[in-house]
Amino acid sequence: MASSPDDVAAAEARKFAIAVSACWAKNVGDALIGVYLLGSLAHGGFSRRYSDIDIGVVAESGLDAAMLGAMRQMAGEVSAEHAAKLSIFWTNRSFSAGRFPPLDRLDLIDRHVALVERQYVGLPRPMLGDIRAYLVGAPMANWRKAIDAFAAADALAPKDRKSYLRAHLYPARFIFSFMTGAMTSNDDAVAYLARFAPVGLDVDLIRRALAIRLAAADPDELFPERTALPQQFAACAALVAESATEQP
Repeated sequence: MASSPDDVAAAEARKFAIAVSACWAKNVGDALIGVYLLGSLAHGGFSRRYSDIDIGVVAESGLDAAMLGAMRQMAGEVSAEHAAKLSIFWTNRSFSAGRFPPLDRLDLIDRHVALVERQYVGLPRPMLGDIRAYLVGAPMANWRKAIDAFAAADALAPKDRKSYLRAHLYPARFIFSFMTGAMTSNDDAVAYLARFAPVGLDVDLIRRALAIRLAAADPDELFPERTALPQQFAACAALVAESATEQP
């Protein structure tokens, strides 16, 4: 059976990640404890057009700006095309610094793919309360900020297509993680809405966004639907408010 375009792209992205991690291991040295594939390359659902290449890095004392800059430069030398999609999640041995949010820690615990591992550093599993506290902070605020920006826009710029499609898909990811305390692919998160969707959520709109992602198509046809995004946010906000009144 012939591989799909997304499968081919995922295989190329993994080759890039393997080459980059080997380069980092050689140049960063013993300070590097582990390098891991995360996200859709680890748990499935990679999109040739819309997915990032998520890599987690655990270093003895974390990474400073100079080290991160050097690592990104090395990645660009391996492949400028793939380096443009690279997203680095990093922390220190104790997971007390850097950029490694709770959901990505779950990915590391449950479904990571080790690229370099001089030592596996165990970490406590984030609980449902940890996940919820994280989601209602920066992720929800950033989603609202994106919604407001798109609502004020007269047209969808090509550079904003990826973030616009994500704004439509985010409710599924948010609801799945908020309710289950777990992380999954866009496909599975949207499927979860068939079992649970808060009142007021337009599930069909989210399914339309997923179909565009699966086809690696432009989301321009959804641009008129930007006016529906505040209602999607309101449905998620109501879910958060309702959960706050639940008895333990």
